[in-house]
Amino acid sequence: MHKLFYILCCLLIWVDSRSQTSDDAYREPLKQVLTEIESQYGIKIRYSDGMVNDHWVTYARWRFRPDVEKTLTNVLASQDLSFSKTGDKSYKISAYQYHLKTVEEGKAQLEYLSTLYNDVASWEKRKTELRACMYEALQLSPIPPAPASKPITTPVRKMDGYTVENIAFEVLPGVYTCASLYKPAKIKGKIPVVLCPDGHWEKHRYRADCQYRCASLARMGCMAISYDLFAWGESLLQFKTEDHRRSLAMTVQTLNAFRILDYMLKLKEADTSRVAISGGSGGGSHTMLVTALDDRIKLSVPVVMVSSYHSGGCPCESGMPVHLCGNGTNNVEIAAMAAPRPQLVISDGGDWTAHVPEIEFPFLQKMYGYYGKTDQVENVHLPQEKHDYGINKRTALYEFIGKHFHLDLSAVKDKTGKIDESKVTIEPENALYVFGDHGEKLPVNAIHGYDQLKVLFEGKK
Repeated sequence: MHKLFYILCCLLIWVDSRSQTSDDAYREPLKQVLTEIESQYGIKIRYSDGMVNDHWVTYARWRFRPDVEKTLTNVLASQDLSFSKTGDKSYKISAYQYHLKTVEEGKAQLEYLSTLYNDVASWEKRKTELRACMYEALQLSPIPPAPASKPITTPVRKMDGYTVENIAFEVLPGVYTCASLYKPAKIKGKIPVVLCPDGHWEKHRYRADCQYRCASLARMGCMAISYDLFAWGESLLQFKTEDHRRSLAMTVQTLNAFRILDYMLKLKEADTSRVAISGGSGGGSHTMLVTALDDRIKLSVPVVMVSSYHSGGCPCESGMPVHLCGNGTNNVEIAAMAAPRPQLVISDGGDWTAHVPEIEFPFLQKMYGYYGKTDQVENVHLPQEKHDYGINKRTALYEFIGKHFHLDLSAVKDKTGKIDESKVTIEPENALYVFGDHGEKLPVNAIHGYDQLKVLFEGKK
């Protein structure tokens, strides 16, 4: 009986779908349309009911094409949904990936952008317009005044050739960002400053590879500072994990860099002519954006993030409409805003930077060429590697900074001349805390929750 009822219902739906006319805009439930696509093309489509329930498709069957992927595109685009191929005849539906284009679309956008300028003057005009728009998009025009509080520091820990101390900055009233500051054990004269933002890898600044990078830079003679993403690390004492995927994450993280630069460049040992920034993944997005916005950065190394077709899928990278500035920009044009300052683009074959040598890097070379400085931009491409900030990528960073900041790399090399990070001490996570093992030292004025953060930006939209 139940089986007969099910068949009758299906027949009623089938008849109903074909009784639709232009008067009804050929309207059908999305779930029904997907079932028909599965049947007609012999495929399987994975999705959650919550993603498709109560969704209707107008002109549904008119969107069908002989090619299944074109059909899926036509149907799902109308619902702000997208799909990915998971097997020979299987697909998965996801929310619309606003930050993604196809490789061909990314290349085409670069070709279009190239028509907007043809020399230093026209490019500088475009760059000025982009920068002003980006500050507005981030709600940082004007930049809010800095709190009068002094940074909170922990005792200095002495290691082999370097020191570490933890430090917290009040970037907005009641909003704290924590960091770890690595310095050479012995400092003579003025030394370089390197900001080390990071991406969405597990444990963030507590990770071994992050500690290797910052400690090695310190052993080379730099001050290197690694700082938390918004709503990661000790920022979780004030905000929830899900707050990281909200738009103001992008603004707070940008402001973090400005505040940290304000502090670092006032230190008596800081060489303001040698200031660098390098991060990977989401930290690579952050690297490009901060360099584009702040001329105090003299050298940049964005890692596994320069892409013409991927703008960063996390709201901390694309949650504010920065990429809509100038009637549309992308991470490559943002990276080009560093010109003619030295820049190393590190890419690999296992993510969205796989095409850098033939698509993105030539664009950057062209932009640097306007200044007669093509030698100031480089690309280290690692086709066999994947999305990380591994030893080969760190080696490229050390060598690039060493070359441009005139540093002696012998402190981080073994007897054969190979990069050697074995003298770095990997500390446990709680050793890098500012506010205690359980957050018991968090200042009493600390705000709690995204709603309180939003209040600080009211009136700036």
